[in-house]
Amino acid sequence: MELWGGIEAGGTKFVCAVGSGPDDIRAEVRFPTSKPSEAIPEAVAFFRSQAAAEGPLAAIGVSCFGPIDPDLKSPTYGFVTTTPKPYWAHTDFVGALKSALGVPVGFDTDVNGAALGEHRWGAAQGLDTFVYLTVGTGLGGGGMVNGKLIHGLMHSEMGHMRIPHDFNEDPYPGWCTYHGDCWEGLSCGPAIEARWSTNARDLPPNHPAWALEAKYLALGIVNIVTVLSPQRIIMGGGVMDQAHLFPQIRSEVVRLLNGYIQRPQIQEGIDQYIVPPGLGNRAGVVGAFALAQDALKEAQHA
Repeated sequence: MELWGGIEAGGTKFVCAVGSGPDDIRAEVRFPTSKPSEAIPEAVAFFRSQAAAEGPLAAIGVSCFGPIDPDLKSPTYGFVTTTPKPYWAHTDFVGALKSALGVPVGFDTDVNGAALGEHRWGAAQGLDTFVYLTVGTGLGGGGMVNGKLIHGLMHSEMGHMRIPHDFNEDPYPGWCTYHGDCWEGLSCGPAIEARWSTNARDLPPNHPAWALEAKYLALGIVNIVTVLSPQRIIMGGGVMDQAHLFPQIRSEVVRLLNGYIQRPQIQEGIDQYIVPPGLGNRAGVVGAFALAQDALKEAQHA
């Protein structure tokens, strides 16, 4: 049985795990996403200790905050690129892991990694076109089109699409340091906290924050539905831990589409169309196992 290493490198914390799959996670550790000079060696030390205890790792996968360079043909493949996160811009993440551990390393965005995990073991099994969204510290989207992870010029940056913003209804200017009131800037966890001066976890279900949040999330989802025509939309992240958000978002999506998309998945099955991750809050790190599996296959056929 092959063992995989997985890193979910989020904007605030690293989650590192070792296991053979989602039902066999042998060890897991969490620590802050501090500086590359601190976080990467801590991850390496964890994997070395687990390899000594459990046996050698076949490969490692990294589901990483972005922007990153996921293009295998690029000279900066495996780098964190123009991230606003202090200290991490232009970091050779994959190179550092390969040099230290000597195994194949798979690398993609945190949302593409989670999407791959959901496709292999979770709520996207059997689908070939779907989207995975995470709403938390930021807002990101990834997924598959025709059975392949969404790549092209680089990777998708769905959180930075523009959505309507009525300043009379909501005078908050937005959280995003690049675009102000893009989808992420209006909808992410820090935006909720800044707008209402309260952590999202502390807002009761009947607070007006949630109707506004559902509206903003639905506006972006409608854009995704009309552009990519996904078979399912999976929504994770800390903000989506508020289970009461799902019915509000679904209702708003149906209202905004206004009968235009004549498909039963929208008109009759919206509860199964917009869903939480099948892998729960482990979608990112388990998705990193899937990236590791694919990296080993790539190395074997190189």
